[in-house]
Amino acid sequence: MFKLSAFQDPLQKWLRDNPRAICPEPFYQRVLCWLGEDLPDLSISRERSRLQWGIPVPSDSTQTIYVWVDALVNYLSVLGYPETHGEWWPAAHHVVGKDILKFHAVYWPALLMAAGLSPPERIFVHSHWTVRGQKMSKSLGNVIDPFACNERYTVDGFRYFLLRQGVPERDCDYYDEKVVKVVNSELVDALGGLLNRSTAPGINPSNTYPCFSETCFPKVVDYRETEALGRAAAEDYEFVVSVASLPLRVASYFEDFQIYKALECIALCVRQTNGFFQRHRPWKLDRKDPSEKLWLDTIIHVTLECLRVYGTLLQPVIPHTADKLLSRLAVEPEERLISNLMFLPRYNGKPCPFEGRQLGPDTGILFHRLEKSSQHQIENKRL
Repeated sequence: MFKLSAFQDPLQKWLRDNPRAICPEPFYQRVLCWLGEDLPDLSISRERSRLQWGIPVPSDSTQTIYVWVDALVNYLSVLGYPETHGEWWPAAHHVVGKDILKFHAVYWPALLMAAGLSPPERIFVHSHWTVRGQKMSKSLGNVIDPFACNERYTVDGFRYFLLRQGVPERDCDYYDEKVVKVVNSELVDALGGLLNRSTAPGINPSNTYPCFSETCFPKVVDYRETEALGRAAAEDYEFVVSVASLPLRVASYFEDFQIYKALECIALCVRQTNGFFQRHRPWKLDRKDPSEKLWLDTIIHVTLECLRVYGTLLQPVIPHTADKLLSRLAVEPEERLISNLMFLPRYNGKPCPFEGRQLGPDTGILFHRLEKSSQHQIENKRL
């Protein structure tokens, strides 16, 4: 019998001292509630007659080690415990489903404390996927085949949908039409369409990263209190501020396992960039007119800078598509780090390493449109 009750106070102190140990917040509060109640001691073995496939208790062949004690210890044994685990432990981040939260957030930290070890650094908890409002189960015949999804939507498309729509705090609903709608709207039309329009030969015949004009888009301290000095409108300044703050916001959401919020922010900025491009109608500007050419090049420069930021930030989510986008913009591998991502340096009076650079080869459509088809029934596919 493991004296779990003896670790009630240490577990409470651990969580109060480390409010980010379990996230998202609702699951942190749930564990605190559990620890506010009496913790019963934990039997670490079961009758072997009821559980024959487990590990036998060394001193009693009639008993089998409780499966969760066996399973949890693997987190340490895979790291070489007790000789070499120190290189990784306790800097471990667990990603677990909400249904096994108690095992990871109560039993496991208590077992570690009993062994003189620290609990894991963070425990990220996620909810479940339902299918058209129903729990996914083989008996209902509504299990989703991920391999079929990868084949139809591509790996990037399916990853994007799951991370864009997956909210860790609550169960999320899956159905085929939603995948098609989200991917087509945000990857095909908004992101892919923006890349196609800003690199089209009719708009950018030199196929380059054109120059930015401070005259057309002068820096202002507060765009809300400053009359327009160049060609940029107040909403243009608002959108530039939004994109400039995007890397830090996205990094923060990634760190907190709120990936859907990061993608929501990126999607909003992509829509704003499309609005900027559409608002100023660069296809109507005369490149032969010097003043018009300055503004035309500035519009394209700002748009490509936005696309570079989006491509860089999307690398962990849709790596193949992001690579395709960044390669089209001629962004080298060493220039794709999120940690030193800077947006529109020319606006802030700094040199832009991409200005005047020849764009990469045209690789065609960034992301092909998904079609609704009754011939590709992924739902109701039994595994």
